[in-house]
Amino acid sequence: MEHSSHSGPPYDLARTLLERQVRVETFRASGPGGQHLHKTESAVRLTHLPSGVAVTASGTRSQARNREIAFERLTDRLRQLNRRPKPRKATKPSRAAKARRLESKKRHSALKRRRTARPEY
Repeated sequence: MEHSSHSGPPYDLARTLLERQVRVETFRASGPGGQHLHKTESAVRLTHLPSGVAVTASGTRSQARNREIAFERLTDRLRQLNRRPKPRKATKPSRAAKARRLESKKRHSALKRRRTARPEY
């Protein structure tokens, strides 16, 4: 079965395959950094085409390092999308548990009934 042909999870996390499945965009990062930052396109945005997930990295002045950080973020995000929660099993309380709960409720209601002020004649 070829993973790149379908669009839903599970998504393949292999770096070589991911590099073929993403659109890489570079842009100028914002924030402090002065002339060096404003002249270079060091920020990276990766868009994973099969899933539509987009991640950006603009923390460092190096485009290569930002690209690595973006790939790490993308694999983390895809790993979350691949996660399948275990199905919950329907359970019902045992007869003894039901009896204990009802007994507790009876004691509690009796206690509250005793709290009410009785009119004095």
